[in-house]
Amino acid sequence: MKPDSKLAQSIENGDFIITAEYLPRITADKQSVDSVLKTLGNGLTAVNVSDNPYGVALSSLAASAGMATNGIEPIFQMVTRDRNRIALQSDLLGAAYLGIKNVLCLSGYHQTLTASSGSANVYDIDSIQLLAAVTGMNEQRVLINGAKIGGEFSMIAGAVANPFLEPLELNIIRLAKKVKAGAQFIQTQPVFNIEKFRLWIEAANQEGITEKTAIIPGILPLNSFEEAERLREFYTDHIIPNEIIDRLRSAGDDTIQKNTGLAICSEIIGTIKDIQGVCGIHILSGGKEDRVPELLDMSGL
Repeated sequence: MKPDSKLAQSIENGDFIITAEYLPRITADKQSVDSVLKTLGNGLTAVNVSDNPYGVALSSLAASAGMATNGIEPIFQMVTRDRNRIALQSDLLGAAYLGIKNVLCLSGYHQTLTASSGSANVYDIDSIQLLAAVTGMNEQRVLINGAKIGGEFSMIAGAVANPFLEPLELNIIRLAKKVKAGAQFIQTQPVFNIEKFRLWIEAANQEGITEKTAIIPGILPLNSFEEAERLREFYTDHIIPNEIIDRLRSAGDDTIQKNTGLAICSEIIGTIKDIQGVCGIHILSGGKEDRVPELLDMSGL
């Protein structure tokens, strides 16, 4: 069955896609969750629900269901770090039962980068194998072991890519594997180095990858130079040039640094949104959901 989500329709129609990120907290309080969701504002195609990137938090599946009841289309995230193939497929069936139509498949940060560094990882399958599993569930109505699925299962699957991993040739090979496995959209790690991003997407264009999937580059509003330095130090997928950090440092007090962070993102959006192969923008809130509508306004999105 063809997925009928707003995201799927936007991809099919060639619309400019705007997604954002919701980072669940360590809470079971419905009112506090609903309050955060309301800060995201309007104009979004769909909203990612992070899957415990930094340790234990409200589950992505539960928060995705809650988001749908608030009138926001969720992108249910699944990391293979914490679940074996039984749990992954069970949660996919649960998501379909709850009416969730979008899933983002990723491996997840290693547990040593979370607040639960002593936990055991699983990695029974990787993100590409998870994509293939979703594709099989969609197209053949079967699980990995061939068992038939009862009822309807219809879900659009996406993946994550880091445009800055080198060498470029291997980066593009891995991207192509994700698309072949069934990724219908690709959300990237945050873009701060525009020229390196341009080289990556030009390579994807040359390989015909951008004709087969929707590339949605990530944009991350930074609040301060300290935040930028911390992210660059601890997370290798955050490639933040010195000039960005220097600009934030020289901006002045906290408020001016926050506004400068938004201005930097707005400038990046203005430059990359018209590059061939770019199909939208993904705002990585990092838990700063209140910054999403501000950035949408500033950038004219």
